[in-house]
Amino acid sequence: MNRKLTTEKKIEVRFGEVDSMRIVWHGNYIKYFEDGREDFGRKYNLGYLQAEEMGYLLPIVELKAEYKKPLKYGETAIVETNFIDSPSAKLIFEYVIYEEKTHDIICRGRSVQVFLNHSLQLQVSIPPVFREWKENWLH
Repeated sequence: MNRKLTTEKKIEVRFGEVDSMRIVWHGNYIKYFEDGREDFGRKYNLGYLQAEEMGYLLPIVELKAEYKKPLKYGETAIVETNFIDSPSAKLIFEYVIYEEKTHDIICRGRSVQVFLNHSLQLQVSIPPVFREWKENWLH
């Protein structure tokens, strides 16, 4: 049985992240997803720099966000990042952003990344280093 790999990252909404209505501009949620992925990488040894040192780049090929409620200037959000296991050579993450005090869901999302080598060739087989990572963390 696979373990659930998840992180929670606190985000304090800054003035520069909101629009004229003082709600978070929609594009900033994508940045919050990135914050969640970076936090996940630190916790589970799956960071971008580590992947690059091992010979791989991890571009995003799919990204989805569903906005449920506005997040406002001065509020604090939690970005929950969940790793979704796949038999493919992909990194799949699902996100839930919720307001810290009320636990209201603000946004849900999903991203898919693929493995490229440094020549920008798609890796259709799971790279050995990623297979080892999965064996270590999921089982």
